[in-house]
Amino acid sequence: MENQREPSSTPGVSDHGGNGQTHPTVDLNTRAKMVGWYDPGQLVQTAQQVLISTIFGRHSDHRLMESLVAGSDTIYDYTFYYKEDRQGQDIVDEKRPRQEIWIDYVADTGDGWNSTYTVASCVSQPQLTLNDPDGNQHQTKQGDLLVFGGDEVYPTPSRKLYNERLIQPYETALRCTPPPHPHVFAIPGNHDWYDSLVSFTRLFISKHWFAGWWAPQSRSYFALKLPHGWWLLSTDVQLGSDIDEPQVGYFRKVAEQMRLQETQEKTRVRIILCNAEPHWIYAKTYGKYDSAVYNENNFAFLEDKVLGRKVTVFLAGDLHHYRRHEVKEKDGTTREKITAGGGGAFLHPTHGSDVSMLNGGYTLQSSFPDVTTSKKLCRYNLIFPFLNPKFGLLTGLLYMLTSWAVMADIGHYGMSQTGTAMNRAFHDTLISPVAVFWVLALFGGFWLFTDTHSKWYRRIAGFLHGFAHVIATFFIGWSATYLGVSVLVSWKFHLLGHPYTWSFDFKHSPQLILAGALIFIGGWIIGSFIMGVYLWVSLNIFGRHTNEAFSSLAIPDWKNFLRLRIDTSGNLTIYPIGIRRVARNWKARPAGETGPELVPDDPQATPPELIEPPIIL
Repeated sequence: MENQREPSSTPGVSDHGGNGQTHPTVDLNTRAKMVGWYDPGQLVQTAQQVLISTIFGRHSDHRLMESLVAGSDTIYDYTFYYKEDRQGQDIVDEKRPRQEIWIDYVADTGDGWNSTYTVASCVSQPQLTLNDPDGNQHQTKQGDLLVFGGDEVYPTPSRKLYNERLIQPYETALRCTPPPHPHVFAIPGNHDWYDSLVSFTRLFISKHWFAGWWAPQSRSYFALKLPHGWWLLSTDVQLGSDIDEPQVGYFRKVAEQMRLQETQEKTRVRIILCNAEPHWIYAKTYGKYDSAVYNENNFAFLEDKVLGRKVTVFLAGDLHHYRRHEVKEKDGTTREKITAGGGGAFLHPTHGSDVSMLNGGYTLQSSFPDVTTSKKLCRYNLIFPFLNPKFGLLTGLLYMLTSWAVMADIGHYGMSQTGTAMNRAFHDTLISPVAVFWVLALFGGFWLFTDTHSKWYRRIAGFLHGFAHVIATFFIGWSATYLGVSVLVSWKFHLLGHPYTWSFDFKHSPQLILAGALIFIGGWIIGSFIMGVYLWVSLNIFGRHTNEAFSSLAIPDWKNFLRLRIDTSGNLTIYPIGIRRVARNWKARPAGETGPELVPDDPQATPPELIEPPIIL
């Protein structure tokens, strides 16, 4: 079949013509925005998903069911090209061996439209010409394989969100392809696991089309045999950062095939190992706080005992930035550990934790963005109320309910009587169980938010953070009460020719309404500001809250993905591709041109570039 293949009936994917015309799959006015992680509704939804998946997900391991599926021990052979059979399925063409192969690696995508589509449009182009920091140009080709490295959608893995945040951007970038079709494989991350892989399985493990890529995958972990002794393996660590026994058994069989290949073909086997999480980073950062969870023993067992230390490159996402660590072996070869989770999700910082040296002698070689830029970006937490306006609904409501429960008559005290006012508020709190509950709820809620890895930090910083909100509630409530009781006192006005007087005496309806409104507004602004300052101080000074301090910013820029090439000599070249600023506006591609259906319409958008010179192994 020489005609172009159109996407088939993948759930959530529409069939479109392959005649080269422009058929935008999304209304540009309603495209998905970056996830608002601090919106109260999103906070509740995320908490529910984490709770349900934590309680039930670990006890309903989908990987066990996969291991029982007939034919699930498949090893995918890409030492040959593929062709279509009579049923339209791609099968190995043993008459056409490959001498080289290109692979695109994209992790942590499916967030905002602009960031996800920017990466998708780069990945889908037949060729990319890239400049490295030294000014040299490099020609790269679209991957014969596309590997998603985990967390394919945010915040939760529903069919609707997969369609809006992942399928639509990639369909718009590459709706159909001519034979030989590129293939796609996907690793599930923790966000994909929140529904026990139901939606992930429907999309990637059902032998359907994903936009212009064919998805032959049969389980959530896989092994790809590549030219010249290279292999690409992918693990599935589910929600507990563990590798289950059936998965170990699968990779034992893969390792046996590798040994046969070395014996029969007299070639050296080298492995690219893809994980959903950079366990090497977590082991260094959090291992001293919880060695039972954050350790490398699980993966060291796989690498040493099962795969025989043949892993040359470790790839992972989960952290939404680019960082590369390298170690030189005694024989002069190098091994790489690369975190590249810049496929579309909000940016993670590259500062805040000391990862300059990892276990095993790996040293940091490159970061994107650099540490200085990362620190500067963190300053935007100081305008937290403007970046996360809905979060103020939560703090405003908490402040108002807490003040309402205490209901201290302190409106007659001026600034010179601060101590007296505080004593009165403290006394009125103690004599009211409801007031005690709300003060503890306000304090405890922000104390529980504190980074849990370090006990001393949680105790000290958590106390100061919670106490800051309690003190802010006192001063805002005091000011609101004082305004009515001591400043306005009463308000005389005429309505329809009749005189009226509103008294702002304590506990009168006008005073309660005025104070409640002012406390809510003050809590909205001040409470959000305290949260932003706390995140900025936590990350920039103490290296805590790396996730929370940047999810609050929802930065769509500084995206990255990897393009790998195994050439005819058997060398592996890794091209780390970065995009400093994604486009905010798009337009239909010019008539008569091919490629992604939408092109940037934003002069401030930057083209893709190499983060560092290509890494050759």
